[in-house]
Amino acid sequence: MYFDWKTVAIFTFITFSITLLCANISPLFAKAPTTPKILFTSTRDGNREVYIMNPDGSEQVNLTQHRAEDLQAVWSPTGDQILFVSDRHGVRDLYLMSPDGSDVRRVFKKVVYRYYPTWAPDGKQIAHMHKTPDLRLSIIYIATLGKQKEAPLVNAMYPAWSPDGTEIACSVGGPIGGRLALVNIHTGTQKQLLPGKALDGQSFPSWSAAGDKLAFSWNNNPLPLLAAGERVPDVWMDKLTIYIINRDGTGLQQLADEAGPTAMVPALSPNGEEVLYKQEINGHLQIFKVDVNGGARTQLTHIKSNFGGDWFNPAYVLSVSPQPHSRTTTWAKVKTQTSLKERK
Repeated sequence: MYFDWKTVAIFTFITFSITLLCANISPLFAKAPTTPKILFTSTRDGNREVYIMNPDGSEQVNLTQHRAEDLQAVWSPTGDQILFVSDRHGVRDLYLMSPDGSDVRRVFKKVVYRYYPTWAPDGKQIAHMHKTPDLRLSIIYIATLGKQKEAPLVNAMYPAWSPDGTEIACSVGGPIGGRLALVNIHTGTQKQLLPGKALDGQSFPSWSAAGDKLAFSWNNNPLPLLAAGERVPDVWMDKLTIYIINRDGTGLQQLADEAGPTAMVPALSPNGEEVLYKQEINGHLQIFKVDVNGGARTQLTHIKSNFGGDWFNPAYVLSVSPQPHSRTTTWAKVKTQTSLKERK
């Protein structure tokens, strides 16, 4: 048999070139991280950009690299997508991208002021906040990805979808966060997490992967009476700090001291052992990590202002995510058992 080696060589070169081109432009080649990673927002490039880093603060990389304001990034349950907020079409709205920052696209066709997103554990739905036209109320909506319909769930702020898929933790009422509540996504019924005598100002809930703990921001001091439009005093804001509590409302624990600037927006690690939060130092917001059991604190960022934070750990990803029709605590229990086996 006769081979035209020149033709074969040309064909091989063209095939190899096409493969390289596809690898550069196709989001199918952007895989979920194989090691634990943290998403956060930084202003070090002159505007807000979404960054990624290791849990020890190393290898900080800009993912968005865009002149728009990009922030509030959260991992999909399997780590193969990132949901974030951007104003690149004039209004802050929700966008998706691959873990390497490629394949950026809008979630909704119609641009509306949407922000503070959270994923359902099956990866098929999201919850997020809407501002009413007068900007006085925040409403939590639920939407199915790939569809343009979204439905209101509750007048509240800072949604965090529970790992078993049945509830959304949020802050109901109050000028800067009201009371921490668990809202059933099917019935809309609410359950207050802290006792009724607890003070307002509970905000920014964050779940552990097992669904047994939540971290949140709180100032356990009375909020002064405010006149209409009056700003909350700095002396009160500076006492906002970080707490953690069991899912059943027991075991309340303060993780950061009230002394010093405001500590806010916690992000509980999947294993429930560490919490990220932001706090001002030397005139800039920085991200810190605190050990839940030992209390050791580590500063992860140092350049300009940095805030937000969302963990991803592939050890806590199951091959099959829970489905809406069969959401039970089994998924959370399996995650916990898997984690315990890995640590042995």
